[in-house]
Amino acid sequence: MRYRVTTSCFVFLLVTMFLVQPGVSQAPSPASYSSQKNLLLGTWNLDPTKSKFLPGPAPRSQKRTYEAVANGIKATIRTVYSDGRTSYSETVADYDGSEHMVLGNPDADAIRLKKVNEYIAETSVQHAGAIVATARRVITEDGKSMTITYKGTRDGQEVNDVAVFNKEQ
Repeated sequence: MRYRVTTSCFVFLLVTMFLVQPGVSQAPSPASYSSQKNLLLGTWNLDPTKSKFLPGPAPRSQKRTYEAVANGIKATIRTVYSDGRTSYSETVADYDGSEHMVLGNPDADAIRLKKVNEYIAETSVQHAGAIVATARRVITEDGKSMTITYKGTRDGQEVNDVAVFNKEQ
């Protein structure tokens, strides 16, 4: 059975991909989020000129903010779509293998995060207990750029998006 993944689900998935904490090889304790260098923390902006949204269209803009909180990393995503609509999504997650609740996304109600290494993470997006999309997030070693590759379906079409983000200085 195929599940439809809308633009809001894509936004959510991209948020979750940035919840990886570089530099930690196992699930960190809450205190370690702020005490260790974490390339993810801060604000990231979509670079539409370096991104590819197939079949499209690309959002006009997207701003992601990641901050350490007691039970993981809080991700907040604000998106302006090509038609002018806006969305807001928020989640707090950790790399403990558990499902984490998603707020503000009608197409996804949970995510599971897997850390591959200190710069790469994988995410599965779930709705009603079924995986509806997957994504892979890579942060460059200098911590200035992130790329998220998203695979799933949107509006009944196969989607293969590559979103590139630059970190605010």
